[in-house]
Formats: sequence, structure tokens, C-alpha cells
Amino acid sequence: MENKLTIFDVSGPFREPREPVFSYDYSVQRANWATPHGIRVKVSIPDELDVLRERLLGPVSGSPGQQLVIGKVLSRTIADWKVKVAEAEGMMVERRDVMLAPFVGPLSHLFQKMEVLFEQEKTAVREEIRKRVGL
Repeated sequence: MENKLTIFDVSGPFREPREPVFSYDYSVQRANWATPHGIRVKVSIPDELDVLRERLLGPVSGSPGQQLVIGKVLSRTIADWKVKVAEAEGMMVERRDVMLAPFVGPLSHLFQKMEVLFEQEKTAVREEIRKRVGL
């Protein structure tokens, strides 16, 4: 695929004001684009992060610092999965696509596709969290 999406950099998470989401800013480029392009990926805390955290780890206790690291690792992983799903769906073909909203409401059908990635990679994500947090 010669027009493959290449991710150069990711920054975040950022807490969005007035929205229960974390966001990440991706710098991406395709071979036919002259310069990299910025895309903001939003991860809904109650509808994506909390749902997948519960399914991955169950009821987890730990210090506030441990909870922060878990949230950071898992929200970044979810953002990466969302980029993969959006790319497969052809959502980021044009440079005008600058925001990837949470997979709820009109985009809820994409959450099911993200769940497939979750099922494939949940063991690796659980191990990453165990190494970084110690739970």
C-alpha cells in the first residue's frame, strides 16, 4: 500500500475542558501529502476507557499514581486502536479530517471493530500494565 498512513509523533494525553475525554495529537503523513498533518484523537473516559479498563483488569485498586499510569497506558493504547480502525474505514484519507471523535453515538459501530483489536491484544496490554504499574 503506497499511500499508507505513517505516524511521526504522538503527544498527550490532554484533558479536554467541558468533555469527559482524554485527547492525543497525532502527527501523520501519507506519501502523497507534502507535509505532515495533525489529527486529534479523543478517548471517552466513561464510554471507552472505563469500559475497556473494567474488561481488561476487573475492579482494580491501587494508589492514585498507579491508577494514573494505568489510565495513561490504556488511553494511549485505545487511541492507537482508534487510528487503526479509522484508517481501515477510510476515515483519514483526506487532509481535512482533523479529529477522531469517541466511538459513541453515530460512531458506535466502530467501537465493535475496536473491540476486535482489544481481544487480540489484551494479553500484551495487561502485561505492559503489570510491568509499568506492578499490579
